[in-house]
Amino acid sequence: MNLGRFIVNTHDTERRRFTRISFDAKTELNVEGAIFDVALVDVSFNGVLVKSDIPLAFDIGQEAEVTIHLLGDDIAIRTPATLAHKREKEYGFLIENLDIDSLTLLRRLVELNLGDETLLERELDHFFDND
Repeated sequence: MNLGRFIVNTHDTERRRFTRISFDAKTELNVEGAIFDVALVDVSFNGVLVKSDIPLAFDIGQEAEVTIHLLGDDIAIRTPATLAHKREKEYGFLIENLDIDSLTLLRRLVELNLGDETLLERELDHFFDND
């Protein structure tokens, strides 16, 4: 299955418990019923970094649903998230409560990018330790 174009971001990997995967996919934020189209910068088991060409009036701690469309509208990672940081046009969200379908898709995305079963298992261990 071709899930799109992605690149492993290896800078700061030693300090991070989760590898950031740069990925090009249609991404939306649903904040209190308002839908915002954003550009996905990267995704990990821990969070999502998006970019918006227009300033978004979001506050740190604000909740949103993030939808990353992998194959059209039918196959997508959907997750509740909380805004953890913002800088200029970039907004970093912490992932919360991934459902099993979205977790499976994200796991496959990370697996395809890491290419190392040991690294994948380490990241999954960290992910489940946070819950």
